[in-house]
Amino acid sequence: MESCVRARLIRIGNSRGVRIPRPLIEEARLEEEVELLIRGESIVIQRARSPRDGWGDAAAALAASEQQPLLDPPTPTRFDEEEWEW
Repeated sequence: MESCVRARLIRIGNSRGVRIPRPLIEEARLEEEVELLIRGESIVIQRARSPRDGWGDAAAALAASEQQPLLDPPTPTRFDEEEWEW
C-alpha cells in the first residue's frame, strides 16, 4: 500500500530537510542510515543496503545455473602446489 503525506522543506544550515513522520519510517523500515535516489523529478528515500547485500543469493543462483561459475579459471599458487596437504 502506498502512503502519501505532504511535508515542508525546513532549513538546516545551508541545506534543506524533511521531517518524516514516525508511521512512514516504521512502514518503510528505515533505520539510522538511508539512501537517497533521484528518479526523474522525485527523490526516493530507501533503507541503506550493506555493500554486499544480495551477494549470497547471487552466488547461489550462479552455482545452480549452467553458466561457468568463475570469471577466470582457477590459478594454482606456490602454496597450492608445494605446501598444501590433504
